[in-house]
Amino acid sequence: MKQPRITDIRATTVTVPLHAPLRHSNGAHWGRFVRTIIEVETDVGITGLGEMGGGGESAEMAFRQLKSYLVGHNPFELEAMRFKICNPTASLYNNRTQLHAALEFACIDIIGKFLNVPACDLFGGKVRDRVPFASYLFFTYPNEKTGRGEITTADDLSKEAIKLKKQYGFTSHKLKGGVFHPDYELEAFRAMAHAVGPDSVRYDPNAALSVEAAIRFGHAIEDLNNDYLEDPTWGLNGMRRVREKVRIPLATNTVVINFEQLATNVRDPAVDVILLDTTFWGGIRSCIKAAGVCETFQTGIAVHSSGELGIQLASMLHMGAVVPNLTFKADAHYHHLVDDVIEGGLMPYQNGSIAVPTGPGLGVTLNRDKLKQYAELYQSIGGYPYDRDPRRPDWFALVPNEIWADPHATGYVKK
Repeated sequence: MKQPRITDIRATTVTVPLHAPLRHSNGAHWGRFVRTIIEVETDVGITGLGEMGGGGESAEMAFRQLKSYLVGHNPFELEAMRFKICNPTASLYNNRTQLHAALEFACIDIIGKFLNVPACDLFGGKVRDRVPFASYLFFTYPNEKTGRGEITTADDLSKEAIKLKKQYGFTSHKLKGGVFHPDYELEAFRAMAHAVGPDSVRYDPNAALSVEAAIRFGHAIEDLNNDYLEDPTWGLNGMRRVREKVRIPLATNTVVINFEQLATNVRDPAVDVILLDTTFWGGIRSCIKAAGVCETFQTGIAVHSSGELGIQLASMLHMGAVVPNLTFKADAHYHHLVDDVIEGGLMPYQNGSIAVPTGPGLGVTLNRDKLKQYAELYQSIGGYPYDRDPRRPDWFALVPNEIWADPHATGYVKK
């Protein structure tokens, strides 16, 4: 049987609206996500789909430059492609981890379509048909068109958690914090936790707190039904110090995102739960490999979300389907999206979970009209800086932070 060869790579940057701008410790998502959609064509008429966060001319050019590496390459030879693109010493000069992830998604999509099997069957087969998710709560600005959707107070946050629970069936709820003073967020988080009753909760300030503030915050929520406390402070040693003092499992998607860091955490534990991201780790295969290491050493895993559309969500679902030790509900920004670029629109939630696609490859199909619509929208309005807040133009985040947003104003207030 003749195996396919890559003949072309196309990259298209899109921007897809959100229900409201999402605030975080470094800035905000300005009411939309910017993503780059990858199409890898082959000489057998099969096209594979990939996706990467961010975009624009630089991202599209980066993928075009990799054509000289990959035209003629066999998509089945995934390990060879990893070294072509992500040789560890060459990566000191040209880190391409996220580019590789998008291309790996596309090659896995090609392999699955060529063999007529879903991607999860390429990795040992699924152990679950659906992947459960947590609600993903943010402090938000109002939608600039409707004026609705602002979440600032404890009451706003609690109402939103209850709404999402009713609408999607979530039974675990995550707050992305690091926006307001920790005392203010503590009050809001506790109110939200009580509002959702027996459901579990998780707090993530994106490493904005000092070690001492993180310990104080952790002590103040130990009585809640916590899944874990995610990235309360920066660095492996900072997390290690918090872990020594707080009786809540610590999780990360920032300080253990490669195998060197994972090995360090195994030797000298700083975190208890690793949030695996199919983009940050460089693809589905690396996440599955890392999950196996975590299974061996009894380290917990969850699935991290980096602001996905349906193509990357499919990668997360197939990864989540095959790892037996996925005992925490996955993260996804997905319910914040207004639309998607795949056929059928947004994948539906049922009882807080999303079904693993059953079609060949990733199991999703590109909607050409939507791709064109959101590519034109991007070309019209451009991107936005992830690490800037549109209402605080003279503010830059510190780590640890000490200049917090004022919940009663559009400006900011010092510590």
